[in-house]
Amino acid sequence: MVDTKVASRYAKSLIGLAQEQNMLEEVKKDMEVILNACRTSKEFQMVLKSPIIKGDKKLSIFKEAFGSLVSNLTVSFVDILTRKGREIYLEGIAAEYVRQYREIKKIVTAKVITAVPLDDTLRAKIAALVKNTASSVEIEEKVDPSIIGGLIVTVGDRQIDASLAGKINALRKEFSKNLYVKEY
Repeated sequence: MVDTKVASRYAKSLIGLAQEQNMLEEVKKDMEVILNACRTSKEFQMVLKSPIIKGDKKLSIFKEAFGSLVSNLTVSFVDILTRKGREIYLEGIAAEYVRQYREIKKIVTAKVITAVPLDDTLRAKIAALVKNTASSVEIEEKVDPSIIGGLIVTVGDRQIDASLAGKINALRKEFSKNLYVKEY
């Protein structure tokens, strides 16, 4: 709980600073690079969380690894984090920054599960349906043959199950009630 509060506050501050300097997009890309590194590299996570490694050494490692990949604003922000001993929250801050950025830009992610890969026309129809609630839609596709046919669309906390497997399960539940048992 404390981690999310800290991450949220630092991300909000970074967004404010990025907006002032018209670098919102650039810093978002930086945060995605950092988030990807945090999620894929155990070594990087261990460096950030290590109490043995001093903050200035962590910063020099960060500059060496990301100096050419991220903006000066991001490097300065990480410098502040390391001076305050908050570098352990970097992954959470990066994730929260991306979340808040998406909220500001009204970008919605639609997670679509289908039995076969989506074609462009179906992808456009799904985007058009979801676009009523957002200014931009990103579609995450997943192919799962076990749903037999149809699709399952999840946007935020809402889910539409129009899959054949879902309909079969609904029928199975309905038939299991068996309301027509004769009593003599």
